[in-house]
Amino acid sequence: MAGLVLASGFFSSSETALFYLSRDDLRAFRVGPRRQRLVASLLANPDRLLTAVLFWNLLINLTYFAITIVLSRQIAADNTRFATAIPLLSLLGIILFGEVVPKSIAVVFRRRLATWLAWPLTIAVRTFDPIAPVFLVTTEFLHRVFWPHVTVEPALEADDLEQAVDNSARTTEVVIQERQVLHNILDLGEISVEEVMRPRGTWVTLPLPIHLQDLDAEAVETGFVVVGGDQDIVKSIIPLDHRASLPDTHLERLAEEVIPVPWCARLAPVLQRMRDTFSSAACVVNEYGDTVGILTHDDILDTILSPEPSRARRLLRREPIESIGGGRYEVQALTTLRYLSRRLKLDYEPDPEHQVTVNGLLQEQLERVPVPGDECLWQGHRIRVIEASGRGPTKVLVARDTDPLDDLSPNHSGGESD
Repeated sequence: MAGLVLASGFFSSSETALFYLSRDDLRAFRVGPRRQRLVASLLANPDRLLTAVLFWNLLINLTYFAITIVLSRQIAADNTRFATAIPLLSLLGIILFGEVVPKSIAVVFRRRLATWLAWPLTIAVRTFDPIAPVFLVTTEFLHRVFWPHVTVEPALEADDLEQAVDNSARTTEVVIQERQVLHNILDLGEISVEEVMRPRGTWVTLPLPIHLQDLDAEAVETGFVVVGGDQDIVKSIIPLDHRASLPDTHLERLAEEVIPVPWCARLAPVLQRMRDTFSSAACVVNEYGDTVGILTHDDILDTILSPEPSRARRLLRREPIESIGGGRYEVQALTTLRYLSRRLKLDYEPDPEHQVTVNGLLQEQLERVPVPGDECLWQGHRIRVIEASGRGPTKVLVARDTDPLDDLSPNHSGGESD
């Protein structure tokens, strides 16, 4: 019976330890030692794992109580009082040492226990696999017999959720910040990956092998390093959000694979795919299969939690739009049109078929690489290039289209920046 209690405690602690692991834990386990990778593979199919654990735990508990009943009947012939106490003591023992204590320990030492229990748990799951289809068929049969008319409820439309959030403004149920976050979450279904991604040239790529001393300030600020020496090929990255735990050599062993996504994809399905695959980043490709950017999990979180999400502010680490008075603004060229319209309080929704940044808008309208002094009109505003590099504009001036911008100083009239 003691062995059955230990076996019950094993499966109880295994269930708690593995399912209590955070997403960051699982990301680290995917590129860790063999035992940790085994834990990640088990959790890749959580339904299979949970069904197997519950099956073995139930089987062990039934066997335990069956032995308890037999033992009580044998002792009852000689000592009735002791025989009556055996079931109560057995129940207390299985609850305390088979459930409560193992689960409590597993919560505290989940990472270590998950690694230790990976091999025996894998054997138990694979042993259960041949009989798993029987339980699946039985479950479907019982569902059809007892709940034949139960159907899946239709999902709420995004417009319905948006209306519910707007209606909450008339009450004190949701504060302003929370309401803004809810709006940002709903916007994930409308914002394209291209608006949030980090464009090429904004990250650090290092050839193999990669050591800690190779990381410079730019790599640390970016938050990740691309493995390999080619900017056009992004297969894996090394996250730097836990720099204190990085080894001194061979950081490529910590590399995580990125998932490819098209540039026109919406953030909502991309986020869901990243969560399903436990990926921390996605490689954004265009219609020719070329890498045009990288999207990280942190970029999406910034889009959700920031009151005014801005890729330009995230990359430049400063406000990309500065008011200079008189209804004029100096704007970084990589600023998205969505963010610019919010700052200018315009009713504007980006067209997925057109460019999403100020730089792209200028190139699309001029059909060439803009130079200082070039202008275009957009949403009742005049956009003039005031700084540019060899690859295009870096800063523009935005004003109402009724403002001729004739009084600009020499600093705003032209010239190329380095």
